[in-house]
Amino acid sequence: MNLFCFGLGYSAQHFVAEFGRRFDRITGTVRTRDKAAKLGALIFDGASAPDDVGTALMQADALLVSIAPDEQGDPVLTQFAETIAASPINAIVYLSTIGVYGDHEGRWIDEATPAKPVNARSTERLAAEAAWQALGHRARKPVAVLRLSGIYGPGQSALTQLANGTAKRIVKPGQVFNRIHVGDIAQAIDAAIAKRADGVFNVTDDEPTPAPDVVAYAAKLLGVEPPPEIPYTQVEPNMSPMAKSFYGEVKRVRNAKMKRDLGVALKYPTYREGLRAIQARGVNEDSMRRL
Repeated sequence: MNLFCFGLGYSAQHFVAEFGRRFDRITGTVRTRDKAAKLGALIFDGASAPDDVGTALMQADALLVSIAPDEQGDPVLTQFAETIAASPINAIVYLSTIGVYGDHEGRWIDEATPAKPVNARSTERLAAEAAWQALGHRARKPVAVLRLSGIYGPGQSALTQLANGTAKRIVKPGQVFNRIHVGDIAQAIDAAIAKRADGVFNVTDDEPTPAPDVVAYAAKLLGVEPPPEIPYTQVEPNMSPMAKSFYGEVKRVRNAKMKRDLGVALKYPTYREGLRAIQARGVNEDSMRRL
């Protein structure tokens, strides 16, 4: 089986590192020549349809898409929809975000909850999900849309933030976030490809938690004092629009469908297991980027 990855970013690289042995050939794309040379990847910047990308797609059996859409739509579909439809690909996995659900005032939600995105990025994501599902229906190819919660893992966690001095404990009463360890994302991708899954799946942990609690636990693991708590009202005036939208949504996301239909047993059901595993491995950001 041959795998093609649009976007060899953090999650896709982890998937390849963990499950790449399942494939006879893996081809992926990046945006720059430097990254292409480093990873042995093809270049795709979304503005054109390179011949070598099209050729590789026609030789692929499974497709992983982790490139974000923009206001013009999904760049992969813009350039390669017909190629993908005509290809032998029989499993498509599209990485999306729980941001498409919008704000639910802290209530528990699942895949049956109507999406109501509140910012442009999430609206674009929801439109891209629909476009991929439409392509799958037309071409008779299963499309698994994996809605990811906040991604963390080696080199990208509260441990890293504490180590580099950027960790903050911003307190907003009632605010909780779901998270997902990149290793569990890899598990979900593997299961979706193996099962040729079709439909939407929340890929998230079991315990939505206030962000300051996660930083405090990471500090405890490192044996350091956590940074002081900062009221949200104090930092909100200087926040970027993206950060404000992040804190403007509160929901608790269920993952029962992922566990039931994909058969995923989380290795890191909460941030505690995830942070302990990262600390035990001692993997820093630079080494992670060399995967």
